[in-house]
Amino acid sequence: MAAMLKVDSLGISFGGLKAVDNFNVEIEKNELYGLIGPNGAGKTTVFNLLTGVYKPTSGQISLDGDIITGLDCEAISKKGIARTFQNIRLFSQLSVLDNVKVGLHNNHGYSTLDGIFRTPKFRKVEKEMDERAMELLGVFELEDYCTYKASNLPYGQQRKLEIARALATGPKLLLLDEPAAGMNPNETEELMNTIRLVRDKFDMTILLIEHDMKLVSGICDRLTVLNFGQVLKQGNTQDVLHDPEVVKAYLGD
Repeated sequence: MAAMLKVDSLGISFGGLKAVDNFNVEIEKNELYGLIGPNGAGKTTVFNLLTGVYKPTSGQISLDGDIITGLDCEAISKKGIARTFQNIRLFSQLSVLDNVKVGLHNNHGYSTLDGIFRTPKFRKVEKEMDERAMELLGVFELEDYCTYKASNLPYGQQRKLEIARALATGPKLLLLDEPAAGMNPNETEELMNTIRLVRDKFDMTILLIEHDMKLVSGICDRLTVLNFGQVLKQGNTQDVLHDPEVVKAYLGD
């Protein structure tokens, strides 16, 4: 069986600086995989390469057997990669429901004229999107907040809404960039349960960047550790976290 994500010898240079060098990883379908490393190790740069924000200077990216190297952000989203961000990026003045509906436009659509004249096709598609968005909100127990402005949700619920919006695009692979950033221990525990639920309910493959080692050790099947843009260690989570080189990279000599 082909890996859901296969990355071979991926690299990018900015001027003379190799921000990511010879990065390799294979992530199986339904796996919950962690990408960790000290600040500045190149983790978010890898996410930007996977999602088309940056074009790699070397290497190849395959998603579910389909080569996606060099495609732009929109094309990669339609191929099946969605992401969240360390700093939450919701449409703060839109309703909770409308934030999710934005994601649904990947798989639903009508013409500009349909929208202007409110044609039967427009009404049908809007009804379908409303129903699907409410289903997704229900998974995250946000359906009662559907009319709220996104900015009025508590922080932990904004994180859930961002994940719901990402899932609305119908991804095969979900990238979570430091989802526990800014959360207290209770919110982090709830987030761990949410991530497991997403993996199981949506048959989802998840790759996450995270600094909270309790979360990483609690949910990740395997890990890759980046240091100075290169892979330091890969393997089963507990083996990697207890490796002396990994401990040294995090804590210093």
